[in-house]
Amino acid sequence: MKRMKLWMLATLAVSMWAMTSCKTAKSAADSAQQQVVSTELIRTSQSWDGVELPDYLQGRPELVAVKYIFPAGKKLGWHHHPVMNYGVLVQGELTIIGQDGKEKVVHEGEPVVEMVNTIHHGENRGNKPVILYMFYLSQKDMPLAVQHPEIPLE
Repeated sequence: MKRMKLWMLATLAVSMWAMTSCKTAKSAADSAQQQVVSTELIRTSQSWDGVELPDYLQGRPELVAVKYIFPAGKKLGWHHHPVMNYGVLVQGELTIIGQDGKEKVVHEGEPVVEMVNTIHHGENRGNKPVILYMFYLSQKDMPLAVQHPEIPLE
């Protein structure tokens, strides 16, 4: 009887070890099958309106990342960017309007390269907030945007 109990305990211990080992091996195999996925969203030397981007600034760069949240129905005022910038819209839909009337609608998941030194504004014409991550190639004390309050929004 004592030998039977020891055999049962040993069998149970080996079974538990085997189950744990199988789960660990399966987990390791699953992890090995998962790969890092890299998807290039955009590679360009033009802004969204087709204009060539300017040459890089001279001097030490300052890289700036900004998260913007635009409430539904929100319009930004007219402005221009003195520095190159680009980003990815992660939620919603943003319409960018140039002073010449040209429009670009940026959809969820899409990249955008902003106009440089060209006056424009953005609007959230949708019914949910827009979340936009933008990356600026700037320099210390340089503004990311220059506002033009003298130009009325329609």
